[in-house]
Amino acid sequence: MDNNLELASNRTRLLAFVIDDFLITGIVIIMLWDKIAINGDDVTSILMTMNNFLWQVFLLKFVYQTFFVWYYGATIGKIVTKIRVIDFNSLERVSFFAAATRSAFRLISEMFFYFGFLFAFFTEGKQTLHDKIGRTLVVNA
Repeated sequence: MDNNLELASNRTRLLAFVIDDFLITGIVIIMLWDKIAINGDDVTSILMTMNNFLWQVFLLKFVYQTFFVWYYGATIGKIVTKIRVIDFNSLERVSFFAAATRSAFRLISEMFFYFGFLFAFFTEGKQTLHDKIGRTLVVNA
């Protein structure tokens, strides 16, 4: 393992988050387009339709985050921004359980006004709440 690990900046992590969120939103819009088209194609109609399928959106986010972090060590947004998620203790690839735990608590943070994300600004390892609970670090790739 590389001994010269450098923590990813909060700015880079935010950019990765935005990329991932746009990607998931795009997938959801494509999947629900027939329902959106019935209600109208303005932003309000899209948001209302997505809210009707909130649990499905959460499930998609959970599967996306869990799979990519476990299998690749990074989501597509993290790959684009050249950062990755590693195990806090071993500094190696995260386990499936750690990726799933991290993903679940990430969703909980999203549901509560992204509260858990604020931890990254106040912890030594720039760890969010879901990083702390999942025992992960986000580093430059």
